[in-house]
Amino acid sequence: MAASELTLCATCLFGVEGPLASELRRLGMENVEASDGRVRFTTDERGLARANICSRFAERILLELGRFRAASFDELFEGVRALPLEDWIPENAAFPVKGWSVDSALHSVVDCQRIVKKAAAVRLAAARGRSGMLRESGAVHQLRFAIMRDEASIYLDTSGPSLHKRGYRPGRLAAPLRDTVAPAGVDLSRYRGRGGSCGPFCGCGTIATEAAFAALNRAPGLRRRFAAEDWPVLDSRVWRDERAAASEREYRGEYHISASDIDPEAVSVARQNAERAGVAEYIEFSVADALSFSRRSDSGLIVTNPPYGERLMEREEAGRLYSRFGEVWSGLENWKLYLLSGHPDFETCFGRRADKRRKLYNGPIICYLYSYIRQTP
Repeated sequence: MAASELTLCATCLFGVEGPLASELRRLGMENVEASDGRVRFTTDERGLARANICSRFAERILLELGRFRAASFDELFEGVRALPLEDWIPENAAFPVKGWSVDSALHSVVDCQRIVKKAAAVRLAAARGRSGMLRESGAVHQLRFAIMRDEASIYLDTSGPSLHKRGYRPGRLAAPLRDTVAPAGVDLSRYRGRGGSCGPFCGCGTIATEAAFAALNRAPGLRRRFAAEDWPVLDSRVWRDERAAASEREYRGEYHISASDIDPEAVSVARQNAERAGVAEYIEFSVADALSFSRRSDSGLIVTNPPYGERLMEREEAGRLYSRFGEVWSGLENWKLYLLSGHPDFETCFGRRADKRRKLYNGPIICYLYSYIRQTP
């Protein structure tokens, strides 16, 4: 039976821990603690549903079943076997195992998977008075483990597909910006729907769509399902109620969000993605060259992710693009720039050091959010 207080772990991309921790506090979570790539917190089953539905920065919401020392396979086996897995994993449910190990004596992930699986099977069989192999023909309850410096944490994945898969981007262009990096960039720019938000180099429109989500205070998980919705131990009405509550928290207003790209196909895909997300009416899309970008009388934010090239020739071409875009930006008035790039020489190419820079990860790619707040030379 579900406990009234649950310990959860929200995983995230490196560099996004701060925005995620702040978000979870705003959502009413307690005992929020951030560490590398994850944020632990406590809540009840309503909070579990709310975190999945409303988080813009988390990759997954994991239910922590237990933590213990595991410097040997025996300790790992006994630690897992001591957990009340039968309270959460129903009869005949499938319970595959995934995980990772860092800076620990147990460095073989494959062997750790095997031990965790065996210990879980032994525990569930004993709890149900069974012997031999368990049938796993039912719904999937994904077990996950994380071993860090010989401390093991065992989880159940409540999310299913990663939360960065919002469901509005089936049509993708090459090297899309991950859906949880884009809202981090928007959040760090302090955009909340006031003033203008422009997105040159819009690609498939992720930044513009997430800017609309921020302006509307729209929960990104309203239109998708989560693994824990099928758990019999949780009340299905909680998910319905939390979706309704999230919808009631939305704002209404007129917003000035624009997105452009020199590639007509990219703009078409961006518009389609925004339509699937239900925010196309709040975004003005256009085919335009970012090097002709001009905003002299207005003020606002530019949040963008121009191409930065992974191969040498592409990187050199991107450097030239940055140089020309730097000249464009220097001619603007009262516009702040927040630019995501993984190019190693971005500031040199752009022609000016950023006022602030923050390391983020676009999947496995290290990138930085360069903030240009003051336009004085």
